[in-house]
Amino acid sequence: MEKQPVWTTPVRRNWGELLNLQNLLIVALVITLSLTTLVPLCLLFSKAFFNAKAEFIGIQNFIKYFTTPSLAQSLWNTVWVSLLSTGIAVTLAFLYAYGISRTAIRGKAYLHYVAMLPLFEPTMMHGIALTYLFGNQGILTSGLFGLLPSGISIQIYGPVGIVISEVIYLFPQAFLIFITALSITDQRLYEAAETLGASKVRTFLSVTLPSVKYGLISAIFVCFTACFTDFGAPQAIGGKFNVLATDIYKQVIGQQNMSMGATVGILLTIPAIIAFAVDRMVERKQRSMLSSKSTPYRVAAGKTRDTLYQLFGIIISTAILIPLLTIACASLIKVWPYNLSFSFKHYDFSHVAGSGLDPFWTSLQVSLLTAIAGTFITFLFAYLIEKSRHLSGLRQIGYFLSVLPLALPGMVIGLAYIFFFNNPNNPFNWIYGTMIILVLANITHFYGVPFITATTALKKLDKEFELVSESMRVPFYKTLLKVTVPMCLPAIIEIAMYLFVNSMVTVSAVVFLRSADLNLAAVALVNMEDAGDVAAAAAMAVLIVITNIIVRLLYTLLSGKVRKKTEAWQIRK
Repeated sequence: MEKQPVWTTPVRRNWGELLNLQNLLIVALVITLSLTTLVPLCLLFSKAFFNAKAEFIGIQNFIKYFTTPSLAQSLWNTVWVSLLSTGIAVTLAFLYAYGISRTAIRGKAYLHYVAMLPLFEPTMMHGIALTYLFGNQGILTSGLFGLLPSGISIQIYGPVGIVISEVIYLFPQAFLIFITALSITDQRLYEAAETLGASKVRTFLSVTLPSVKYGLISAIFVCFTACFTDFGAPQAIGGKFNVLATDIYKQVIGQQNMSMGATVGILLTIPAIIAFAVDRMVERKQRSMLSSKSTPYRVAAGKTRDTLYQLFGIIISTAILIPLLTIACASLIKVWPYNLSFSFKHYDFSHVAGSGLDPFWTSLQVSLLTAIAGTFITFLFAYLIEKSRHLSGLRQIGYFLSVLPLALPGMVIGLAYIFFFNNPNNPFNWIYGTMIILVLANITHFYGVPFITATTALKKLDKEFELVSESMRVPFYKTLLKVTVPMCLPAIIEIAMYLFVNSMVTVSAVVFLRSADLNLAAVALVNMEDAGDVAAAAAMAVLIVITNIIVRLLYTLLSGKVRKKTEAWQIRK
């Protein structure tokens, strides 16, 4: 007897499954990222096509910008200064990283930590330090106050000062990329080159450079973007030499010309988006360079090489330390350069443009809130995007919106928030002028890097954790809190440290958003420097650096202990 076919109905998701907490959070994720990033950005870009009377004028603002010689010159200034600064910083960082990773020099830990110091310093601090070193009354200009027969005279105000400041600012960013790229090279390639009789130069050109080419490309674009969009250094020591970032500041703060500020913002964003796209492509290729059979690099003997790189490392590390030590000394000298006795009077900010210590305490609060709220939001969103199995389309949109801030300059985010939140018809208008918008701007500005850090940590965890929990009907938040968070705790602490440190030193994202009675330490540097209170600005910079170094040391101690506990389960006894 012939069997009758059995008809089955396809399994359909019911509304209860579709509207569970995890899916609702994914929807909330996309809405939140859209309201904090995409919508303000679109609103900003649209303003470039309207005049002050809200009349549509097409590309007239762009035509006006390029036909105004002084404004067009700012674009060219920004391009060539960024190219030169990037070339110098990348070259120095590569040689420095090569010396640490590929030679047997001494003091590698010291050199590594010194290279990281500029990350804890506001970029304006570099410009102020150069003023004390090479200004009209500078230490080196006066020949160490007359101790030397002649001084070193440099036209520090203008492109020279900007380039030197930017090189200090960019150096650690390029160094971190190169130290990572050089650490993953396959030793077997060098053994093959030696077997074939290749010279040291030939091996370097045919093995070393190709193995780090993706890191090199990434470093170039990261440094170019950071320099192209930087505001602190040009503002501190640029003089009459204008760049795009200072143009935005002058158009918005000085002239209240919002439409032209939006126009410059678009010009500032285009190279950043191009650099971001190239960097993403480079990163995808970088992941497939090593195989399971790769062997780590072994440093070959070379006394002359080690001596040269040791000398180079000492020179570069000294060049990084001198501006920091100069600022520290300048903050303690009574009247530079007439009364060189030490005093703490510059740490009394009550009589300067910085409005006392209030900006510093406000920065501490904003940075702490940014670290706490930003870490929670970033890790939760990364978990929902990486570990969820439903709503794949929304999760892809969420991923795009999460990495979008990587391509956005801080000043563009700040300007976009003015247009979006300073609108009386916006239901979120109430946060404008409060600490909330400063925290939100910081989280948005720095969201991309912590998101990628969290995603990378989550990718290392087996998907079986979520699958087993789901099969046992364990709510996802229990798995998140009891399994995922403890195993990713080192990455979570790193995210919090990153957000805190960057929130302490940033100027660009918040310079437009802070109110008169809610100033920040890094922005107070701008005010003090503009008002001529340079010694007080140096003192405020020292407070910022000390705070960030303390946070970094606490991170190192805490992450070491946490890492031992989180990795204990992997050790077989």
